[in-house]
Amino acid sequence: MEIKQGYNIQPAPQWADTLTNEQLIKLCEDTPFATKQIDEGRDFCYLLNKYFYVDDQQNADYALMAYTLTQPENLERASMNDMILEENECYDIHRIAVIREGAYIDKLPDTNIKILDNENNSNGGIISKSKKINISIRDLRLYDILILEDTRTKVFSEKEFVRRDFVKHIYLTPDTYWAYGKYQYKFINNREKKVAYKRFFFRDQEGNVLDQPIEYLEKGEIFEIEHTDYINPVDVNREIFPFIDFATESTWKDLSNYIYPLYEEVFKEADLRAFAPDLVEKMDKLPSLEEQIQFAIEYVQNNIYYTYNADEMNGHKPQAPAITFQNKQGDCKAKCVLLKTILDYLKVETSIALVNYNADFYLKYYLPSLLSFNHVIVKIHYQDEDYFVDATSRNEFGRLQKRTILSFCHYMEIKPEATLQVRKATHFDLPCIDEHVKIAVHGDKGKINLRTTYRYNRANNMRNYFRQTNKKELIDGWNRFLFYNLNYINDRSEQDIREIFKEATIKIEHDDKKENELVIAYEATILKPYFTNKEGQEFLMYFDHSVLKKDLLEFRHKDSSYWHNYDSEHYLIELQADKPIDTKEKYTIQELNIQNEYFTYITKKTIQKTSGSVEITYTPLTNIEITLANIQALKEDYNRIGDSNFGLGIDILPKGLFGRIKTWFK
Repeated sequence: MEIKQGYNIQPAPQWADTLTNEQLIKLCEDTPFATKQIDEGRDFCYLLNKYFYVDDQQNADYALMAYTLTQPENLERASMNDMILEENECYDIHRIAVIREGAYIDKLPDTNIKILDNENNSNGGIISKSKKINISIRDLRLYDILILEDTRTKVFSEKEFVRRDFVKHIYLTPDTYWAYGKYQYKFINNREKKVAYKRFFFRDQEGNVLDQPIEYLEKGEIFEIEHTDYINPVDVNREIFPFIDFATESTWKDLSNYIYPLYEEVFKEADLRAFAPDLVEKMDKLPSLEEQIQFAIEYVQNNIYYTYNADEMNGHKPQAPAITFQNKQGDCKAKCVLLKTILDYLKVETSIALVNYNADFYLKYYLPSLLSFNHVIVKIHYQDEDYFVDATSRNEFGRLQKRTILSFCHYMEIKPEATLQVRKATHFDLPCIDEHVKIAVHGDKGKINLRTTYRYNRANNMRNYFRQTNKKELIDGWNRFLFYNLNYINDRSEQDIREIFKEATIKIEHDDKKENELVIAYEATILKPYFTNKEGQEFLMYFDHSVLKKDLLEFRHKDSSYWHNYDSEHYLIELQADKPIDTKEKYTIQELNIQNEYFTYITKKTIQKTSGSVEITYTPLTNIEITLANIQALKEDYNRIGDSNFGLGIDILPKGLFGRIKTWFK
């Protein structure tokens, strides 16, 4: 079954049980609740009916909404908007009208509708057969009540057999932006298979999250929610929006057994020697298995063009690797299947894994569904360790142990009897950032040298940054970073950084693409290198605030765990003054040694008459979910780092005997 993509103007479907014009006028009369909300300046929705209808050929999303145009921004948004339609999706307009001074006015004659190709999504590796519907409504006025009634219908094509066999729908509670006079939601199941659903993050009167059971809808049954005079009470800054997950009843094992034969069939027919003899010959000449693995990954990432097509991604039927190799293009499934075929030839243990980077946190809550995933990657088991490779990435380097570390928690391998898995947390063998900072002061000038080695993700990202950025912009970026680290923001905030850092140079000193190590060297002359406070006291300091992990320290969520995903870091900071310093100052000499379940942080200092140095080693356990019960203790340890343990500051002794005596009694 296929429909013409675009729009129709036609009556609402029978299952929507629409309202008459007279009923709408009655519902849009101001009640005491409506008057109170409007007087307080809140945008008011008199009516919102949202129905989701499913059967074995299509999904349909129906909405009937009547809301105020009391704000110029709402009037502007309502007058012109765009809607993106997938392939085989149609937009049915049932009603566009306003209620103005109590009278119902049909606005369809004042509506202009255009169908455009969705060019915004037709580049960067994306194949887009989607359309953009542009809708403009003339002569909308402030204080109109706008009425919109429409349905988006998605008919399943043959290649979308997963959508045809399995339903997946997430219901979110109403937007907190509006106050609602009447609100109604329905999930209408007309599929042959039973649909399971479960409520998540709904609360009791005290605000405690309820643990609710899985329930079911048979064919012909309807799930319904209704509210009258309603404002959603969820605290969007501290709470997860309540949602309901609807999915065809299944288990993870059933789903893996459903999809595995599709991939098994492709791999059985794949013969790398037959369709890529030149590639095989090149790999066979490489001296080690590690170099062969690196070559295979980088070949697929950089030589096979990534074509993303959301409709085909949901089809889940992979393209044969011979076709991908011949055409030099494919979606994430095709690229991963080709990479696995090459690694199978090398007798490296691999599997295809389903992930969803965007909804990773929710996968542990969702009911089992293949439609919860939106991406495919390759899992490589090598020398007793698991590595994950995104075949759609580009410009990544290094042998397997030194490549980009992907950030996600949950995945499902495409294997018989597979289940949803939690990946093992990651430790870095070497620092991702390994930096040596040296500042030496002579008179009114200072010389600063930074030599930074980047590894893993950091090396790949920094290569890309240098390739895409001109030299002046690079130097300005480093200068701004140092402007804060040296605390000049607090004694010369208005000064142009180019007037502080003179003769600055930056270059790539070394680039090892096998070990994936990139060394950047920066140096400059600093005018007036000492930071001077309001009392005239001088300091030489270097504090890299990125070590503080402020996003964790500021984390205050009631419901969600914290994703601990940090790079390992090592710093050697050397500060050389040309004047005597206070060698007994508390923060200058204090060291730190933190060792907990999630990270170690060690500082070692050497303080002399006119200089100081500190070595900082930060080794986190990364790619791990920190539960709410463990966050506070973790914050307390990170707060200890913030107590002047994330860099080094040395105090210049005041001139004269009296000034020095004062420092003894600080």
